[in-house]
Amino acid sequence: MMARRRSATLEGDTRAIDDAASARLRAAGQRYTSQRRALVALLAGAGSPLPVPAILAAGGGLTQSSAYRNLAVLEQAGVVRRVVTDEGFARYEPGEDLMGHHHHLVCSKCGRVEDVALSADVESQLDRSLDRLARGAGFASVSHRLDLIGICRDCG
Repeated sequence: MMARRRSATLEGDTRAIDDAASARLRAAGQRYTSQRRALVALLAGAGSPLPVPAILAAGGGLTQSSAYRNLAVLEQAGVVRRVVTDEGFARYEPGEDLMGHHHHLVCSKCGRVEDVALSADVESQLDRSLDRLARGAGFASVSHRLDLIGICRDCG
């Protein structure tokens, strides 16, 4: 039913991710600096959303304020997406259209986040159900983000 890691649009294609990030930043009036390039590469290779402490621990010489500032710019340009958990800080990952549609399993004790992809059949059923729900409430053209909250095997 669920597969670890998402099926990807540009996953594994570093050049295409860099090109898309550069174009989005340029459209937002920003530059694709070496620090931003390093952040995108780190997040693209991580396999799951990373909190800022993990980003800082990975090296690259970023200060905490620079990391948050660059992540905010990347988020506004649609290059990265913020995943909110019950922890005191958010986690970050590449934008869904860069790495593929997926969902998250979130541990309510430790904040661990794992990416999961649903089978095509389940995703299709979910899309239809959510579309009916949205239309019933007077909404059109809906997308979704699904975070399943539970307790991971390490905390259980």
